[in-house]
Amino acid sequence: MVLAYDRASGAEVWRSTVTEQVPHEAGHNTNTFASASPVSDGERLYVSFGSRGVYCLDLNGKTLWSRDLGKMQTRAQFGEGSSPAVSGDTLVVPFDHEGESFIVALDAKSGEERWRQTRDEQTTWSTPLITEFNGRTQVVTNGSNRVRSYDLATGELIWECGGQAGNPIPSPVRFEDNVIVMTGFRGYAIYSIPLSSKGDITDSETITWIEEDAAPYVPSPLLYQGQLYFVKANNGVLVSRDVKTGELRIDQTRLPDISTVYASPVAANGYVYLTGRDGTTVVLKHGNSFEVVAKNKLDEEIDASAAIVGDEIFFRGKQHLYCVAKE
Repeated sequence: MVLAYDRASGAEVWRSTVTEQVPHEAGHNTNTFASASPVSDGERLYVSFGSRGVYCLDLNGKTLWSRDLGKMQTRAQFGEGSSPAVSGDTLVVPFDHEGESFIVALDAKSGEERWRQTRDEQTTWSTPLITEFNGRTQVVTNGSNRVRSYDLATGELIWECGGQAGNPIPSPVRFEDNVIVMTGFRGYAIYSIPLSSKGDITDSETITWIEEDAAPYVPSPLLYQGQLYFVKANNGVLVSRDVKTGELRIDQTRLPDISTVYASPVAANGYVYLTGRDGTTVVLKHGNSFEVVAKNKLDEEIDASAAIVGDEIFFRGKQHLYCVAKE
């Protein structure tokens, strides 16, 4: 089911049931059957339910097209979670699992397949980054075996790099002409890779910088004003690095009253917001020192990343949607 709410009042605007199916896997107790984030190009809304299909809706909730990409067999039946990405008239859907993994590009208007590339990967929960460099648009995907970049127009493999730890979930981020990828499950890896790379650059001097002392497992990093903010594994331990050089800005520091984190950090107006799974949000002042300026708690579990729009911040809890606004 897909739902839309009025930003100002929270009133439900519409809801659409796109499919009803019996799950073929149990899933992890912290996952749901709708973990992937919807994405919009301003004209249409795209939602991936993984094994239950990819759907395109208009902004009034009417289904325009759907595609069935098959059934995922996720590792240890942990469930599905990778989100699609859209750029121009192309929708990219990752499909890494314990079966035959692939990445596919669909026509955003019709749902017709444009290209498909097989992937030597196990279950991955990362969302692709689509970014333009020197007139060519790249689709950068993280993976247990390789980080790979594909040409958005053709699916051609542009470059690849090994070295990530297992089960990568954090989404890649871009700074200037580099893309930063990371993972923090049973090992830590942060790689800054030039978008000008070609071919297999594993263990080459092409890589801008590498750090292996701490990286996130589930949350994606925050790139804000030249700094990377992230937690160590899923723990309430903050680290910050200079995005250009990898230099440490804030060493591993415990976040007050936060033990476990799934939600990615967000930032606005010089402040960084980090939300723990118990609903506690710690607000830090952006900079090279660890300075807490506020701490608030919602009485609900929160695993989804907060969204900031203007003076409002939205939290999706286990049972409720919250809007916190400036008075």
